[in-house]
Amino acid sequence: MTPAEAQLHIRYTNWASRRLLEAIAKLSPEDRERENGISHGSILGTLAHVQFADWIWYTRVAGPFERPADTLEALQRDWPEIQRGWEAWSDSLTEAELARHVLFKRAGGTESGAPVWQIVLHVVNHGTLHRGQVMGMLRQLGVAPPNTDLIRYYLNLAASKATA
Repeated sequence: MTPAEAQLHIRYTNWASRRLLEAIAKLSPEDRERENGISHGSILGTLAHVQFADWIWYTRVAGPFERPADTLEALQRDWPEIQRGWEAWSDSLTEAELARHVLFKRAGGTESGAPVWQIVLHVVNHGTLHRGQVMGMLRQLGVAPPNTDLIRYYLNLAASKATA
């Protein structure tokens, strides 16, 4: 992975998460918080989990950041701040930074570590997994989810560069 590829895909995952967050904001609180037995219990719970993961991985690779809450209001207020942090961090990436080995504790307290480039790929992949689950939950409610496919992001990016 190159610094440019890391920047591109961090921006993709942020774009996709923002689109989905906009879509769920239109739901009733009951629909957002309805327990459905998928992933992290509800639409809101699943997106709060993605926000938490974005936050914790950011703190591991880039530095301290205040822990966000897991309400819709916190997602709308705090998640964009975390995303901007990821983007600003990625704007100054170097090959050496991507290769840097980061030590961390896993959920059970086990010490572990990984190079930054693997963490970046994990953050993107993790968000994609859970956004897909939220899209399934939206479909179960009869709501058409936004298109957050990676190729859609690439096409939108190319179109915006063509008109610039």
